[in-house]
Parts: sequence; structure tokens; C-alpha cells
Amino acid sequence: MRTLLFAVSLAAFSVAGASPHRTQQSPVAHAANPQVDTLFGQLAKVASDEEAKPIEEQILTLFLQSGSASVDLLMARTAASLAAGDLDTGRSFLQVVTEIAPEYAEGWHQRGKLQAVGGDDEGAIISLQKAVTLNPRQFAAMAELGSILAEYGDKRDALKVLRKALAIDRHFANVDHEVQQLSREVEGERI
Repeated sequence: MRTLLFAVSLAAFSVAGASPHRTQQSPVAHAANPQVDTLFGQLAKVASDEEAKPIEEQILTLFLQSGSASVDLLMARTAASLAAGDLDTGRSFLQVVTEIAPEYAEGWHQRGKLQAVGGDDEGAIISLQKAVTLNPRQFAAMAELGSILAEYGDKRDALKVLRKALAIDRHFANVDHEVQQLSREVEGERI
């Protein structure tokens, strides 16, 4: 599951490149972005996972836009490093991003994903929690965090996080199946 989520998010991650014409704004500007709000409205109305996928990708791409040319450049270089298989360089870029833009949720989200892939689950949990705190609509980070918590046996908290992700996007990456399974394990079968 974690590998699938990483691949899905990496696709959206590599689409968002640096734009030298973007105006400087707060790295958390996406939280109040009317385009993101519109897309979430559309996402709530779709009936299938297939219909949801392009909308999810657009939302994740918008989440990557930091509003800072410097941060966007570092994120583009991170994407290029990861695409080339150079995880160490990608990790270094993300370290810098989270240092210079600690309020930029996607820096933490991408850092958490990379930490999870590298086996640093403790670091991944911390980074993903930070991402979700900074962007409470980041359904992909919630799904990734929930999956890691479940793997570590914290099924009750995993279920809470995954239910939040499901409330935001009921079609994302089979989260509904994971919620059903954890619900049976945590709460038992309902009669």
C-alpha cells in the first residue's frame, strides 16, 4: 500500500515544476485557494474512482505550489533527483525545503514519503503529522500516515486518520477498504 501511495503521489509531485512568474505568497496559500475549493467540490460529487483520479491529481499538484520561486525550484530538483533514483540528493533537497519553509505542508509531506520509503518510519510519522497539521485537507498524507500507524499496531489512531482522509476524498487509493478492515479489527463486527 505504501509503495502504491508513493507512486501515486510521485506522479503528481513531478508534474509541479518551478514557475519563475509566480508571485511570492505564503507557502500555505493553497489552504485558501479558490481553485482548490472548487476541485474539492467537484471531488465530492463524482461517483467513481476513475472520475476522481484526475481531480485528485489536480488538487495534489496545486498543493505542491508553494508560492516561493526558491522553494518551487528546490521541489523541482527534488522531483528530478527522485526520478533519477538519487534518493540521497532528494532527501537533502527536502531537508532544505523544510528548514527554509517550515510552514509549507508539501515539503513535510514529500519528506515523510521519502522517509517511509527509506525505512525511517518514525521520521515519516513525524513529517506526515506535520504535513496534516499544516494542511488539514491533505488526504494523501493522511492515508500514508494511517497506513504506517496501522503497520505499527496503532490501529485505533490509524482508523481515525484514515476516516478523516476518507471524509475528504472517499475515492482515494482504496482508503475505504483499509477503513473497513481496521474498523472490524478495532471495533469488531457490527450486527
